[in-house]
Amino acid sequence: MSTLGFIGGGRVARILLGGWVRAGSFPHAVLVCEPDDAAFAKLAEVASRVERVAFERVVTADIVLLALHPPQIAPALAAMRGRLAPGAILVSLAPKITLDQLSADGGTPRTARVIPNAPSLVGRGYNPVAFGPGLDASARAALIALLGPLGTTPQVNERDLEAFAILTGMGPTYFWPQFQALREVARQLGLSPDAADAGLGAMIDGTVATLLDGSLSPAAVMDLVPVKPLSAQEPGLIAMYHDVLPALHAKIVPAAVHAASSTQHQGESPWSH
Repeated sequence: MSTLGFIGGGRVARILLGGWVRAGSFPHAVLVCEPDDAAFAKLAEVASRVERVAFERVVTADIVLLALHPPQIAPALAAMRGRLAPGAILVSLAPKITLDQLSADGGTPRTARVIPNAPSLVGRGYNPVAFGPGLDASARAALIALLGPLGTTPQVNERDLEAFAILTGMGPTYFWPQFQALREVARQLGLSPDAADAGLGAMIDGTVATLLDGSLSPAAVMDLVPVKPLSAQEPGLIAMYHDVLPALHAKIVPAAVHAASSTQHQGESPWSH
């Protein structure tokens, strides 16, 4: 049985740990290094069995997960170098920081990267993973098994992870406000909450399936319904996708040289307690 160590106890940790709780497959030991009391309190509400520990202990876990924003990863890697347990697996849950950087700065060839997907909370996640060349088959299988209860875990090329960050990592945020607005309108029109939710869920599942089915072109799919009440707003919405998202992708694609990897923070780690 492996011990998991989370460096960072924010949203990503809550999603993954909450998903394991709901699936009834919570790991037998989870260590969390999170210096912010409020953040850890939120995490403990989702997963009460986690143990809050100092940075020096969390890096001794069998699987160490970096649940940090990209700018925070470089100093964390510098602080953990030489402290990882023999045979430990180092997993980044963020875009931008490459497998080569994880290995070089963290001091281990046993690395992986995962782009988490929020529906993992309800066992419907899509969590692409890329493995470092130093990770053997048994370790890869262990990670796939660990993530299995959260949804689908496709193995992908590392160069595609930032595109998946835009598509699946951030994708739910594009639609949730619209889905919730439609949910509220349905209730205003007299549907019960249960009826509105059932209709909304079925409509969304069927809508996506129709578009991805492949038997019709996208234009033919969009022509299936003659009345389009929001058609006047569509050009602006579509333009936002083509303007905003490629620009964001350009910002998170890893640079050829990670200048921050040479930064060495002295003294106590910012994740120590």
